[in-house]
Amino acid sequence: MKLAELTPLVTVLSGDFRSIEPHLQALDKHLVLRTYLDGYTLGDIDTKIWLALRGNRAAVSFIKRGQLPNLARWYQYLEETVPDDVLADIKAKEAAAKAKVAAASKAGASYALALQEADKGVVTRFLPEPSGYLHIGHAKAALLSDYFAHQAYKGTLRLRLDDTNPSKEKQEYQDAIIEDLALMGIKPDVVTYTSDYFDYLYDMAIKIIKDGNAYADDTDQETMRDERWKGIASKRRDRSVEENLRIFEEMKKGSEEGLQNCLRAKLSVDNPNKALRDPVIYRCNIETPHHRTGTKWKIYPMYDFACPVVDSYEGVTHALRSTEYTDRNPQYQWFIDTLKLRQVYMWDFARMNFINTFLSKRKLAKLVETGKVWGWDDPRMPTIRGVRRRGMTIPALRDFILKQGPSRNVVTMDWTSFWASNKKEIDPIAPRHTAILQKDAVKVTVTGADAPAEPYSVEKPKHPKNKDVGTKKVAFASELLLDQADAKSFKDGEEITLMAWGNAFVRSIAGGDPIPSLTCELNLQGDVKTTEKKVTWLAAKGQQLIPAELWDFDYLITKPVLEENDVLEDWLNPKTETMDDAWCDEASAQLKKDDIIQLERRGYYRVDKGLNDWKDGEEGPKGKRLVLFCIPTGKTGPK
Repeated sequence: MKLAELTPLVTVLSGDFRSIEPHLQALDKHLVLRTYLDGYTLGDIDTKIWLALRGNRAAVSFIKRGQLPNLARWYQYLEETVPDDVLADIKAKEAAAKAKVAAASKAGASYALALQEADKGVVTRFLPEPSGYLHIGHAKAALLSDYFAHQAYKGTLRLRLDDTNPSKEKQEYQDAIIEDLALMGIKPDVVTYTSDYFDYLYDMAIKIIKDGNAYADDTDQETMRDERWKGIASKRRDRSVEENLRIFEEMKKGSEEGLQNCLRAKLSVDNPNKALRDPVIYRCNIETPHHRTGTKWKIYPMYDFACPVVDSYEGVTHALRSTEYTDRNPQYQWFIDTLKLRQVYMWDFARMNFINTFLSKRKLAKLVETGKVWGWDDPRMPTIRGVRRRGMTIPALRDFILKQGPSRNVVTMDWTSFWASNKKEIDPIAPRHTAILQKDAVKVTVTGADAPAEPYSVEKPKHPKNKDVGTKKVAFASELLLDQADAKSFKDGEEITLMAWGNAFVRSIAGGDPIPSLTCELNLQGDVKTTEKKVTWLAAKGQQLIPAELWDFDYLITKPVLEENDVLEDWLNPKTETMDDAWCDEASAQLKKDDIIQLERRGYYRVDKGLNDWKDGEEGPKGKRLVLFCIPTGKTGPK
């Protein structure tokens, strides 16, 4: 290897292991009969490449295993030879990097990535395709990119909408992505679109053709897929540069000949990593106008081509991608190297997977299109809007995802910890209210010296441990409503506690199933600590009871993990929601959309509609009512 070949390695060797392994092997071969990389004395190139390797933990770990003995010998020699002032400078930079990310340790995850050349500036990007709404997997990518740009380093976060496939993309999705990021507290410093760079990408496609590194291919899709799988070269692989340029122009025009072709990068025919087997980098689309560029373009770049080209062009320094792209990282690096573009460092992190959940936008869209769910914001959907509508708060969502950290370990999580983190957020501030199911309501007559002759109201705290939540009026009367399940558990003469009032004796229970009514004798001098049963109740007089719908939801699919070949319809849960009509206390009439409350002894609920959130004529035969969605607490999963 000559100095001109060694010099670019200073930048390249900071990449992930898959992309640097061939370079490590080349260095090992180069050092078979050499002490130094270039010449007969320790040179600047030795120090620079050693520093690049030392800053890459994956590279250091591999070298020290000794599988490349010549490189290991050279590396160890340099470690002992590098001047003390250089080592001191390295250690100072490493210490500074660790200090910047130390704050993340309190979140329970390690953020000590030591991003390469971070001292020169950090620019991350979030790169969603506007073909659906953001799901919780996207949230992790967005929050990690935001974290490293704005918290770990004083850098820049770019949002780039990857709008290269007009058949799937809509303005609606594009707007929703920007709104959802804002809801999560993510503020990109710059917003761009891949379509902003269509002219530049076209120029890069021309360059890669002229350099002999791409070819036009009219092989049918099924044959192409089969040839790639078997490692067979396309019959069009050896077309001349002139012929490829001519056909690419036909593709650009959308002519009959052009529509029969795609453009493929000439990487490899039979590489064990199938992602490197001559991927398609441009294809035609004349059926659907682009939502931003209209019908100007008849050809569109594929993600694998546009991503590295535009990342480099926009000044992105560190591209964080989920591990599903790991096999494509060498491909990303190939485009950077082949087109001689500015280096972009890649970091892989594990995407979030949950049991009984799928995050495929194509499958999620299918549920929406077939009416299996109410929409992209259905509380059963794993979209940002779905989990928010279910009752997940943004602080809890951010906290949970950041706790996962940028680890590469792929795990499938239960929803328990997800919702448990939310409970910690809402429990201290959720106002307490009371609800009795209408179908299970039992009429109770209150007797005794303490029984109110007339209904009255008293101001009570909305939260027993947080006076800042405020107060509400609680009605007391001699006629109450209790839950059927409570009434069935009572015994004649038993002393019970009416929560937030006092004790009472059960004096008579009317026969029948369900129990229609019972009588209680108040005993406000009784000790609430001695009773076994503490029950919720509502005064049937002295207040306007508020009708409410209490909704609960189950998983959309019955299988813990969908396999790649599973048919979605085979595993759809036939019953995913339940609804009960209930009566709520009069104070709940003031609740509005997105409020979060706790119904005593029932759980936490998010208000999907308050009484004042109904539009005229929208309420239907039931009239205006509260619509409440049960929020999982982490104890029993999502149900």
